[in-house]
Amino acid sequence: MVQEEKPLRLQHRMAQLGVASRRESERLIVAGRVSVNGKVVTELGTKVTSRDAVAVDGKTVNDAGAACTLILNKPPGVICAKTDPQGRQTVYELLPDGIPHVGHVGRLDYNTEGVLLFTNVPGLADGLLRPNANVPRTYEVKIRGILSNESRRRLEVGIALDGRPTRPVVVERMGGHDSKHDWLRLVLFEGKNRHIHRIMEAVGHSVTRLRRVSFAGIDLDDMPLGASRLLDDGEISLLEGFATGKAHARKKGGAG
Repeated sequence: MVQEEKPLRLQHRMAQLGVASRRESERLIVAGRVSVNGKVVTELGTKVTSRDAVAVDGKTVNDAGAACTLILNKPPGVICAKTDPQGRQTVYELLPDGIPHVGHVGRLDYNTEGVLLFTNVPGLADGLLRPNANVPRTYEVKIRGILSNESRRRLEVGIALDGRPTRPVVVERMGGHDSKHDWLRLVLFEGKNRHIHRIMEAVGHSVTRLRRVSFAGIDLDDMPLGASRLLDDGEISLLEGFATGKAHARKKGGAG
């Protein structure tokens, strides 16, 4: 006997399909931009199944199509959102035409550049963003001034944020740069709001440039800013391993 499909709240269904985050989907619904079976819906309690035709701004999104996971080299000055009331460019405007609806995995600050993943695979983003997932995130960071050995030790042990210590950070000094200001390579295993800015400020340094060069073992390599590409089967398996707690980061180019 086939079990009857359990209806989901509309915003949950939209997030599941990768249209937008649940909170962003709620804003789209309240704004009157979402329809179900041809009728505009503004009630957040509305429930749907996979048989219902969901559309945003008139474009049907209930069929997500093939599974899709890709990487974008996010430029600075681009916002991690589907839409922006201020009219700023969004990361979704940089994605290639013809891909299924996907959602971004976590986010990067407006002026931060580098690795940003997108996926429509159910549960993948949530698994990668679990607090205990231990997903490595590798950043190249330019700071004002030179990091002292004592400050480096504090970062490596863990800086308290929001009343709780962060997990230890791997810190390496990068060579070949301006000797008056340090370039550092940091590997984090968690992602708090403005994490790197805050831990650097805690040891007396401001961040002047920040780029993420690897997330969960997926590296930028030589991708230009604004470029994107689909992940291969091996990379997707690596992400699935992290999402389920069964993987370790591969060593590639010193990142991850």
